[in-house]
Amino acid sequence: MSDLAQAAPLGLRLPRVALRPAALGAMLRRAIVRALPLIIMLVLILGAWQIAADRPTASLPAPSKIWADSKDLIIHPFYDHGGLDKGLGLHLFASLQRVALGFLLSAIAGIALGLLVGTSEIAMRGLDPIFQVLRTVPPLAWLPLSLAAFRDAQPSAIFVIFITAIWPVIINTAVGVRNVPSDYRNVARVIRLRGIGYFWKILLPSAAPFIFTGLRIGIGLSWLAIVAAEMLVGGVGIGFFIWDAWNSSNISDIIVALIYVGLVGYVLDRLVMLAGRIVTRGTA
Repeated sequence: MSDLAQAAPLGLRLPRVALRPAALGAMLRRAIVRALPLIIMLVLILGAWQIAADRPTASLPAPSKIWADSKDLIIHPFYDHGGLDKGLGLHLFASLQRVALGFLLSAIAGIALGLLVGTSEIAMRGLDPIFQVLRTVPPLAWLPLSLAAFRDAQPSAIFVIFITAIWPVIINTAVGVRNVPSDYRNVARVIRLRGIGYFWKILLPSAAPFIFTGLRIGIGLSWLAIVAAEMLVGGVGIGFFIWDAWNSSNISDIIVALIYVGLVGYVLDRLVMLAGRIVTRGTA
């Protein structure tokens, strides 16, 4: 006999897992109230766009024409006809793979260098001026150099992501380390907390908000860089898709792709922000 069957004759009350209709209704009303301003703004923007694009002199297609031209692309984003003829979802997935690898490398190297610069006065004097100069170089300016070094488009695009995202991670990590409250440092001296213990109990919890601020900036810059880099290096990717649509004079597909790029960038930022909240809450 199951545990549930045994519990019933004993008069035990089982926990209710389903929400009451009143609670569900309240949640639904709160969700509608929160989403209502966004819905109103979208309707206003699309309506104004539709009216403006209906003029004979308009150069951009109206939302209704975009839907008519790119309906199949929106409904079937994962088709694969071989070669570079792929759906928008597959192009996005290829770009996300490059971003994931380049951003992961920049996060590891950036946090390590930021900790070094933040904890060592000698390292700060020697490395910080170099970082400040290199971080001002535009991302695409690194692309010819990476193509010359790697002689292949794939690692070149990943390198551009890496070199673009690493600077905010380094700078914010170093700032977080240097801004550890003096009270925390004094307590660590009193209880003789050093080495790994000091790192895990004092340094990391204090610097974590700064580190994740750098990571959020880095992921945004990574997504910007990969779209631009793929326009130049070609291959499967959202940047190549946009450039190919431009060469085909397919403005509707470009607008759809830009909307997807914006949505994916927003999701990436929210994911890093959520990870930061979990980590900082766990280290608090």
